Formats: sequence, structure tokens, C-alpha cells
Amino acid sequence: MMEDGVLCEWSVFRSLLAIVQWWGFNVTVIIMNKWIFQKLDFKFPLTVSCVHFICSAIGAYLVIKVLKLKPLIVVDPEDRWRRIFPMSFVFCVNIVLGNVSLRYIPVSFMQTIKSFTPATTVVLQWLVWRKYFDWRIWASLIPIVGGILLTSVTELSFNMLGFCAALFGCLATSTKTILAESLLHGYKFDSINTVYYMAPFATMILAVPAILLEGPGVLLWLQTHTSIASSLIIIFSSGVLAFCLNFSIFYVIHSTTAVTFNVAGNLKVAVAVMVSWLIFRNPIAAMNAVGCAITLLGCTFYGYVRHMLSQQPPGTPRTPRTPRNRMELLPLVNDKLDDKV
Repeated sequence: MMEDGVLCEWSVFRSLLAIVQWWGFNVTVIIMNKWIFQKLDFKFPLTVSCVHFICSAIGAYLVIKVLKLKPLIVVDPEDRWRRIFPMSFVFCVNIVLGNVSLRYIPVSFMQTIKSFTPATTVVLQWLVWRKYFDWRIWASLIPIVGGILLTSVTELSFNMLGFCAALFGCLATSTKTILAESLLHGYKFDSINTVYYMAPFATMILAVPAILLEGPGVLLWLQTHTSIASSLIIIFSSGVLAFCLNFSIFYVIHSTTAVTFNVAGNLKVAVAVMVSWLIFRNPIAAMNAVGCAITLLGCTFYGYVRHMLSQQPPGTPRTPRTPRNRMELLPLVNDKLDDKV
């Protein structure tokens, strides 16, 4: 009995440790990105995204090939172009839009909009793939949509470009998650192997646009900005932490249950909003905070409904894409590398 108690306590401690380090990496990456755009005046989201992809590609290579902390999931060369490359393109668009939104709108507003992803995923599957969803799934989306609308209407630092970037980022995240089922069928990717294969493709896709669109601006920034060395350290450190975020997601998935992961993910958004407000002091209206809270509660309720439907006994009609285990609750790539970067 004593041994069982010790094991239970260790399991709880390990879960808490996994969640805290996941929160730490996620919030730090978001805050650093916002700091880069706002405080360092490095207003080049494509370049920042490219730095993150390069750091993630190197990090994944070291973890899998050098340190051998994770086994490599072998993918046929033909499948790399036929399956991985299209996913990498959507992955790239998703990350870039996230950074573009951070460039123009506060962290609190951006994080709230990103919580709209469950709704866009369900709607896309219904419209494009004609999949049926239980009425409880649709009902659980109401507070999410209502909270987003309230937050958007009352946002004091509203910017249309940032708002659209965040909204289309939700669509990109949903598209990535949906396409993963068909394009990556037969491959059981974890977050590290996902980055290992997709980050190099994403770098290749984004490098030319970043150079053409932001190259002259980056050169001018290097010539005119003070404290270049410390600024570059911050920029590349954000890339390293972005990779660490993916590694932490792998750890937290294997240390928590599906329900815990869902609740912790929504609480993480609340932590990111609070920390960003303490650092950047962006004005938040009372009704704006209420809208954010409603959205997060709606996301938690949505996760609970999906979990309950997944626990229905055999023979009970299931909703499409109902997660059958905690791995399936996670987007193909850290989605909140969504939040992440």
C-alpha cells in the first residue's frame, strides 16, 4: 500500500512537472516573440519564423540522430514529397500567420482568437468533408464563438491585419490537423519526428519569400539597431526555445491524461495572457477579459464533450474524429508551436 501511495504521488508530481515546463516554454516563446517585434523593433515575422524553423530542424536532428533520445520514424522518399511536403507547407503558413498576428495585436487578443481553432476544425470537416457531428459538439462551440465575438468587439488594441492573420491561422491549424489523417495515414508521428521532417521543408519554403520581402529591412535593422549582439541572442534563443517547446509537448502527452491535457492547455492560455499583460501592459477592457474567459471555458467544455463521446461503449454511434486516446487530442504539430511560435 505504501509503495502504491509513493507511485501515485510520483505520478502526480511528474504530471505537474510536465505541465509546468510545458507552460514555461510556451509562454516564454510567445513573450519573446512579442518582445522581438515590439521592444527590439525587429518587425520581420517571416525572418523570425525562418529562424525558428532552422533551430527546430537542427534540434530535431540532434535529438534523433546524435543523442538518439527518440527513434527515427522512417518515411519513404516518395512519401516525403507526396505527403510530408504538403503538410510542411500548411505548417509553414500556420506558424507565419501566428507570428504576423503577434506583430500587430496583443498576446491576449491573439491567444483568444487562436482558441477559435476547434470551431474552424468542426466547420471545415462539415462543409468540405461532409462529416456528421453530434449536436453536443455543435452546442459546445457556442460559448467559444460568443467569447471570440465579445473579445473582438471590445478589444482596445484592435488591428484588422493582426486579427485576420490570427483567424486565418486558425484555419491553417484546422487544415493541418484534418489533412494529417489522410496524408500521414500509416505513420505514427510524435512531435519530434514531425519537426524533424517538416522543419527543413518549411525552411526551404519560407527562405526565398523572407529574403525577398524582408531582406532589405533586416539589413537596415542590422546597420541602425543598437545592441546588435544581445538582440541576435534573443532572436536565436526564441528559436531554440521553440524547439524545446515541441520536446516538452512530447513529455506532457505521456505524463498526463487527455482531460488533464485539455484543461492544462486552456489554463496555459490564461497564464500567457496574464504574463503578457504584466510585461507589456496592453489595455484590457473588463468585457474583453470576460470574453476571453468565456472562450477558454468554452474550449474546456468542448474538450470535455469530445472526451465523453469517446468513452461511449462499443456500438454507440460516434462523432467523426472523436479522440480515442490522449495522442489524438493533440494537433499534428504543437499547435500552439500554435501558440508556440
